[in-house]
Amino acid sequence: MEEYTADAFVNREEPVPVIAVSGSDSPSSDPKGKRERLKESLGGSKDKLKEKLQDAGSGSKDYGYSLQDRLFAKLLQQVIPEEEVEELDLAPDVRSSKYINRPGFSLPLMTNNFRRFNARIGVVFVFQNRLERLLTWRKPTHTLSLLAVCTFVCLDPYLLSVIPVAAALLFVMVPAYLARHPPPPVSSIHTTSYSMNGPPLAPPRTIKPAAEMSKDFFRNMRDLQNCMDDFSTIHDAVLRIVTPPTNFSNEPLSSTIFLFLFVATCLLFITSHLLPWRLVCLLVCWTAIALGHPSIQQLLLSNHQKHLAPHERTAQSWLDAWISHDIVLDAPPETREVEIFELQRRNGGQNGEWESWMFSPGPYDPLSPQRISGDRPKGTRFFEDVAPPRGWEWGDKKWVLDLASREWVEDRMVQGVEVEIEGERWVGDLAGDKEAYEMKPIGKGKSKDLDEGGGDSKMGEWRRRRWVRMVRRKVVSDIGSIGS
Repeated sequence: MEEYTADAFVNREEPVPVIAVSGSDSPSSDPKGKRERLKESLGGSKDKLKEKLQDAGSGSKDYGYSLQDRLFAKLLQQVIPEEEVEELDLAPDVRSSKYINRPGFSLPLMTNNFRRFNARIGVVFVFQNRLERLLTWRKPTHTLSLLAVCTFVCLDPYLLSVIPVAAALLFVMVPAYLARHPPPPVSSIHTTSYSMNGPPLAPPRTIKPAAEMSKDFFRNMRDLQNCMDDFSTIHDAVLRIVTPPTNFSNEPLSSTIFLFLFVATCLLFITSHLLPWRLVCLLVCWTAIALGHPSIQQLLLSNHQKHLAPHERTAQSWLDAWISHDIVLDAPPETREVEIFELQRRNGGQNGEWESWMFSPGPYDPLSPQRISGDRPKGTRFFEDVAPPRGWEWGDKKWVLDLASREWVEDRMVQGVEVEIEGERWVGDLAGDKEAYEMKPIGKGKSKDLDEGGGDSKMGEWRRRRWVRMVRRKVVSDIGSIGS
């Protein structure tokens, strides 16, 4: 009976065990990791952080901070380097205060929240301890009862709706009633049963936060410390196992896993309605709970060392041979063709000389938006300053003049120009104003050629020609990491 009283939620002697995994580094011995975690915790900008620390240190706002909090805030204000905070501002982060409407980092506020949290977290640790005792077969009758419940739910999934109602009835209402109708003292009566009729004999019990500096408060801190270590250990172990085969650092292996997952997805999409899901859930449930038994764990460990370990190298060799034979990853990097337009402008009217103006990504034709609005062309003055697109690199050594000027003129439906089909392949403007081009457009395929009877026509102010060059995808050495 005492297991369901309110005292069981706060008074406990058994600590939450710390999970130990071989080969993992302790986070406490990683000073660089501490520095990185400190940088991640400071989500605000430098000015906001300094302002909050100054407010906490000076006590200008009535937050109820103690002298110790103000002194520690002053110390932290001197310890945090400015360049560390500036680096945080430069890195785009969805957890930044720009995207989250929550209070910024404040040491006194964090201290107060930790105290409140630690005083109320005891219920969670009690539930964790009970769940661990249940799954590790500390009391076999309790674990077998759990297996019976799981069996009924797996065979009849509609019973799943009964579990939360029954849990509220058995673990909330019944203990609350027994707390108000306690049994008589053992020494005063010599019977194991008693009547619960009549008025309540005891006040209702509630779960109260543990008082600071009390035994339960420090027990919560002990269990919280162990849970943080458990999470860090499990996190590192999962990343150590899952990340290498799935992040394509070994592309043949990751491609094989991708292929198997794709085939499994297609098969399940077609045959999932044919599988006996109730039996599958029952087997999974019984297997998961049975693996927690100490005898089964020792049996599996001994069988693994005797029977499975000698064949692991053979299986790994077969898998590597299959991957190397059937998974082919020899595709060349992606390539694209980029273009740049060399613009020249005539000085001194029709008899003037052409002057190199700039290299622009657009042809700056008579009916282009920039030309109509009167804006200057955008680009660079020198050929050497033309850079490849972001994420790409040059695939060949030099630019090549596009000899098919008519094709790109027709593809872009450029109007009001004359095309050289021989020589330097210049595409020049026709002499006239923009209104003439708009009222009498020269349609697709109707541009005038200088070498087809148009050599005596008057040229406009601008001319251009197209240069092309191949680019390929650039190999990125560091793409960063995903924040946890």
